[in-house]
Formats: sequence, C-alpha cells, structure tokens
Amino acid sequence: MATDCLSLTFAALADPTRRAILARLVSGETSVQELAKPFKISLPAISKHLKVLERCGLIRRSKEAQWRPCRLEALPMKDAVDYLEHYRQFWDESFDRLDDYLKELQAKEKYHDHKK
Repeated sequence: MATDCLSLTFAALADPTRRAILARLVSGETSVQELAKPFKISLPAISKHLKVLERCGLIRRSKEAQWRPCRLEALPMKDAVDYLEHYRQFWDESFDRLDDYLKELQAKEKYHDHKK
C-alpha cells in the first residue's frame, strides 16, 4: 500500500533525531560522517534515519567520489505547514471567540459590581 507524501513527512518529523538532522542541514550541505558526529548512535542507525528523510523527500543525497553529501529539501515541510495552517486558523478563531466571551463576562461582572 502506497503512503501519501504528507504522511511520510509527518512520520519522518516525528523522530527527534531526524528533526536534529534537518536542523543541521539548514546550515548547508554536509557529509553523513559530519551529520553523525553529535549523535551517540551508530553510523548504520544514522543511515536509517537518512533513508527515512530521503524517502519522504526532505533530504537529497548525491555522490561525489567517496563523499556522499546530504542537503535539505524543504518542499515537503512546506506542504506540512500548509496542511497545519488550516488548524492554526481554527485555533485562532476559537481563541478570539473565547476572548470575546471573557470580555463579555468581565463587563457583566463590572456592571454588577458597580450596581452594588
């Protein structure tokens, strides 16, 4: 069964190691060896994380002689942000309604306090 790109992106972003790898790649293209340095996991484990990121399109790896540089490909992240934007608007509107309701309650309370 084929999984859609958005699901693959969210699954990839769910892991803190993969998010840290992406954060590092924001600074530019780098080798697998350099990406692995800050982590206390094996190189094969890093390679598995890179495969997940590559499968969903968040990174690209090329081969230049013995060097296999990785670089960030942010388009799948933009698709995830676009998807989440709809829900941000929902929460903003919900908070606006809550704010209006609280102001109404405060006004009623102030009116009743003033009336006493």
